[in-house]
Amino acid sequence: MTSESVAQTSAVLRQRRQDDLLWVTLGDPERANALSPRAVAELTQLYRRPLLDEGVRAVLLAGEGRHFSAGADLKHLESLLDAGEAENRQEAEALRAMFDSVLRQEALTVALVQGACVAGGCGLATAHDFVVAADDARFLYSEVRIGFVAALVATFLPLRVKGADIRELLLNPEFLDAERALAIGMVNRVVPAAELAAAGERLAAEVLERASSSSIALTKRLLLENLGRSLDEALERAAEINAAARATADCKHGISTFLATKRPPDWR
Repeated sequence: MTSESVAQTSAVLRQRRQDDLLWVTLGDPERANALSPRAVAELTQLYRRPLLDEGVRAVLLAGEGRHFSAGADLKHLESLLDAGEAENRQEAEALRAMFDSVLRQEALTVALVQGACVAGGCGLATAHDFVVAADDARFLYSEVRIGFVAALVATFLPLRVKGADIRELLLNPEFLDAERALAIGMVNRVVPAAELAAAGERLAAEVLERASSSSIALTKRLLLENLGRSLDEALERAAEINAAARATADCKHGISTFLATKRPPDWR
């Protein structure tokens, strides 16, 4: 039996709580869910919330309409043509805060992608722990086509794809279909478009049944923090996380359950 809370809506985001899942929808289909300053701010605010403390163990982000997100809001980009250094830095910091909030969110995060997933929208999707793509999804980091740089995305893309593919994606951009994106690691699952939401929920349930939330959070933190570190620094941080995990209530529950039943807990 499941329970749902009343949906929360805003100008660009819709939220719906279903037990330990939080469904979030980008709600500007007329502009292909462009990442306007308002959308960036609301996404940052959402992903900065201590969702595990609220009882949310997974966030599923989707886009309303034909496309997940076409990236930057073009009207806003036009307004930046005459912007100065301070204004440009302010815009960059806003995007940095959005990506940082997604990457550091301790709850499991799943992006559900259909149609076009372009530039900043592609970065937003691939900052999630898992990407489930509809078979009609198409992915593109288009920044260099207009003289821009996918600078922020380049910092965390190595968590998904290898160096040669990163160069291909960022320096010689062309649309990747869902199967090609799956082959290089940009996405985790490809499903028929009509099954996208159900597949995302099924994946989240699968992970939440198998893994404790504290273990998920600590593992995510370790993978993020050890990116680019020297071996000695990475091992030192890994030892700290290992010790921290041992002290958690989840670890103690997991060990005691396994000793008593010879089976791990059903964490959900």
